[in-house]
Amino acid sequence: MQKTSKIYISGHRGLVGSHLLQKLKDQGYENIITKTRVELDLLNQAEVLKFFEKEKPDYVFLAAAKVGGIMANMTQQGAFLYENLQIQNNVIHSSYQTGVKKLLFLGSSCIYPRNCPQPMREEYLMTGDVEPTNYGYAIAKIAGLKMCQAYNEQYGTNYITVMPTNLYGPGDNFDPQGSHVLPALIRKFATAVKNGDKEIILWGTGTPKREFLHAKDLADACVFLLNSENVNKDTGLINIGVGADISILELANLIKEISGFQGNIVLDTSKPDGMMRKLLDVSKISNLGWKAKISIEEGIKDVYNWFIKTYKSNLFYL
Repeated sequence: MQKTSKIYISGHRGLVGSHLLQKLKDQGYENIITKTRVELDLLNQAEVLKFFEKEKPDYVFLAAAKVGGIMANMTQQGAFLYENLQIQNNVIHSSYQTGVKKLLFLGSSCIYPRNCPQPMREEYLMTGDVEPTNYGYAIAKIAGLKMCQAYNEQYGTNYITVMPTNLYGPGDNFDPQGSHVLPALIRKFATAVKNGDKEIILWGTGTPKREFLHAKDLADACVFLLNSENVNKDTGLINIGVGADISILELANLIKEISGFQGNIVLDTSKPDGMMRKLLDVSKISNLGWKAKISIEEGIKDVYNWFIKTYKSNLFYL
């Protein structure tokens, strides 16, 4: 990408998109296109094509998606499937129709089989059933990456797919009904500290392990990959992670320490655990020359401090 290349970031207000936007600005890119949901409805095929025909971006980061935690995924399977399919289909097809040079599609590590061997290598995709609690989202993402592959094969496009592990960072979703585990715990502990609570309820057994990647690191990886001459349509899927995981209970204890919470952590084993482990094999991206820089301790401190600063005078976390 040249500094003057026209670059479209879909979903620029989301966790991934906002950090991509900041990364590109920090690196001096001058011609970045963004549209809010009000300005451009990505669910509307005609509207998306009209936008692409007018703007004719050279490069596209497909970061827009309907996302949420385990509760949202379990109760809105249809919405997660439909909306993500629509967004992907419209952006990918319009990119093809208007001659986009290179597109980066953001998948997710949750698309790997529920009982996938660990760590999860790219070739393990579709070797088993996905996790039932988020099949709507997972199937949509699998369809998106397969669409990129099919367009590369049939039309000669240059679309690449990355599969990031669990993400977190400033600007995350902290709503208790829709957030992922790490921001949900940050909110819980911040609320407990503010209210002087004596205990925190943690869903499940606390034994499942998860890998967490700071959104700043993901943005850095995505820009690196789209710029790399060694990464193209023939590279195949690319995992993005840190190569290490932590149990949910260990994560809770780490946030407890950072927050200064003095109470107890109580496990509600009547609630589901989800997949027991989700650790990515990151050897492919490591061999390409990229590695995550932000440790889990440093990252959680960053997000916790951002959350307190952002919501300290707000009833959001009371």
